[in-house]
Amino acid sequence: MDANAAYSGVMRELRKRIAGKAETLELLFIGLIADGHVLLEGAPGLAKTTMTKSLAEAINADFKRIQGTPDLEPKDILGYTYIDESKEVKFSKGPVFTNILLIDELNRTQPKTMSALLESLEERQVTAGGETMALPRPFTAFATQNPLKIEGTEPLPKVLADRFLMKIDVDYPSPEEEQQMLRLKESNTYSGINRVLSTDDILAMQREAAGVSLPDDVAAYITRVVAATRTEMHVVMGASPRADIAFMQCAKAKALIEGRKEVSREDIKFLARPVLSHRITVRSTGGIGVKGVIDGIIASVK
Repeated sequence: MDANAAYSGVMRELRKRIAGKAETLELLFIGLIADGHVLLEGAPGLAKTTMTKSLAEAINADFKRIQGTPDLEPKDILGYTYIDESKEVKFSKGPVFTNILLIDELNRTQPKTMSALLESLEERQVTAGGETMALPRPFTAFATQNPLKIEGTEPLPKVLADRFLMKIDVDYPSPEEEQQMLRLKESNTYSGINRVLSTDDILAMQREAAGVSLPDDVAAYITRVVAATRTEMHVVMGASPRADIAFMQCAKAKALIEGRKEVSREDIKFLARPVLSHRITVRSTGGIGVKGVIDGIIASVK
């Protein structure tokens, strides 16, 4: 399969509904091909749900959506056991049994509900009633979260946030993009997403991405960048080794969709913010912020 042509075809369909956001859409597709999960952070109304649902349509994937609320319980995501009329124990599968799962406003849910996702995200399975059930493949979770300090939000536990390959910041559109959005909404093409790939195609691209070469110098660069997060003076807690793995998986997916056979250091620089921003804790007195710290690390690590 020509991965670059496949990627271009999907992006062409997504642009029927999404104005601008080229980098965000690229990162969403990278997360899918890297076989990981993605956090999207931004204010309400910035098309986070539309982007993920449109991506599912373009690859003909099963799509489920969950709305995060303070009273959302684990069973609302995973499913529950019950006794039927014949006194047999049955399991009703929850929305997590899908190809693409969107959890809207994850940080409005209670901590025990967030924690219930850990097995599904890490192991791609659900255990209930003494039985372990595999989730469909591919399986990718996209979780949106509102910026902290918005009413009703809670910070994600680091043990859960670390399970996400990337965190993408979704910003407000430019005036030109906002005008384009109005025209897309107005036109008849807004609802017409063609199915250009299948879930089997995505699985094949995931296998192909795993075979992309990671040169020794790039692997060394990844470890130096991650190690620098643990010694930077403004960082309270640095990135775990999962960050190294996330860099490798995402960079391989990026190289694949760009038609390259090996990862470059430029891929790592491009991915630094989404891979690291949710994995490090910055001192509130530093005044630099997470993005500033990451940019400084990338500028200093040779």
